[in-house]
Amino acid sequence: MDRPAVVALVCCLLLLLAGCTVAPGGSVVDPDAGTATAPPGSGGTAVTASVPADGVEVTVVEVVDGDTVRIAYANGTTDTARLLGVDTPEVFGDNTPGEFEGVPDTEAGRACLDEYGERASAYAENRLAGEEVVIAFDANEPRRGYFDRLLVYVHHDGGSFNYALVDRGLARVYDSSFERGDAFYAAEERAMAAGRGLWSCRDGTPAPAGDGETVAPPSATATATGEGVVIARIHADADGDDAANLNDEYVVVRNRGDDAVALAGWTLTDAAGFEFVFPDGTTLAAGETLTVHVGSGDDTATDLYWGRSRPTLNNGGETVTLRDAGGTVVAERST
Repeated sequence: MDRPAVVALVCCLLLLLAGCTVAPGGSVVDPDAGTATAPPGSGGTAVTASVPADGVEVTVVEVVDGDTVRIAYANGTTDTARLLGVDTPEVFGDNTPGEFEGVPDTEAGRACLDEYGERASAYAENRLAGEEVVIAFDANEPRRGYFDRLLVYVHHDGGSFNYALVDRGLARVYDSSFERGDAFYAAEERAMAAGRGLWSCRDGTPAPAGDGETVAPPSATATATGEGVVIARIHADADGDDAANLNDEYVVVRNRGDDAVALAGWTLTDAAGFEFVFPDGTTLAAGETLTVHVGSGDDTATDLYWGRSRPTLNNGGETVTLRDAGGTVVAERST
């Protein structure tokens, strides 16, 4: 064996013994060292979506709450990670409305934030628990924060989970010098303007409590392009065993307007954060309905299929939100 190969082998053994992790692309990351260095020629990182070249592949082994997870490295070591740039409402402590711009410091305001803390946690649980993700660090922020937690961006399924929390109104942006601040603040402003997620708490109305109560229900004619489009029905309790009859869980969307509406890129989202995206070419004619089934099947002009492999709509109480392609809430309905 030649000398370079011997050196390389020894280095690898030392790295494994030290508990270090090899990131995609060949960069090496020690969980307690400085920010990983990307290999030469790896290029930059897009602000919100692209997986960083110097990221580290880990598995989410536990979701603590909406912005905190437990992760496991390939070598079996575990750590606690706090998501950079975002702050979801508390689940295990009291919420402070003053931290969320415009939310009143009232019992109703706090109750609403409590509900969205639970929603953010459920969203993280459904999207991240047990999943392989890529974590990345920020040059402007320390490696670890309070309680010795790693401060990270989490990338999963082609996008930034941190950013998604803000975009969906499940988190606020906390003031810091993190590199992606401009994009996150822009997303927060859009969520605020649309009254999306926790920002609906600004009117002091309690969030849905599982019994069909709604928070600041948006108008079914919230946007000009979606005028008259409503959620006509939520059928959550399938006949028989839900798991064996997924397509009997469905949502019906109706166009009560006078003109056809192009739904391509629009989304339906349940209370836990599962999202269905209307495919390209989807159009809902005036006076017509379109049924979105939870299971799988061949799409037609009247029936679309979510493609889920397990029951999704909550039999005990569900809230479904319809948004247009720009993310603006068009309609919301609860059972």
